[in-house]
Amino acid sequence: MKVGSRPSRAAIVAHLRLAGRKGDRAALALALDQMRTLAYSPRYWRRYLDLLQHPLARLVDLTVIKQGEKIARQKGWVKPRRAPRRPGRAGRRPAPTRARTPRRPPAQPSLFPDLDA
Repeated sequence: MKVGSRPSRAAIVAHLRLAGRKGDRAALALALDQMRTLAYSPRYWRRYLDLLQHPLARLVDLTVIKQGEKIARQKGWVKPRRAPRRPGRAGRRPAPTRARTPRRPPAQPSLFPDLDA
């Protein structure tokens, strides 16, 4: 396989498939190196997120690279924790509280779509 200066989605997925099929450690190491290049540089975040649509790449990200949360924080997709509230005045009545519905994160596609439960 040809190794270019910039990692491409097709090359990384091809290396991951080869590593998965034949147990080729060199292909896995090359794919990991290229994935880290995409994951750790802000210039390639969009390419990395596009790469994570592939189940093998997502599995490698979850087990080895673990960059998803860091990227989300740096891109501003995860809001930072709010500062604790200051104590109010003594003469005020407390504001009525509303029942909140819990928010659910968006559904992530299954890693194993053939095994629908």
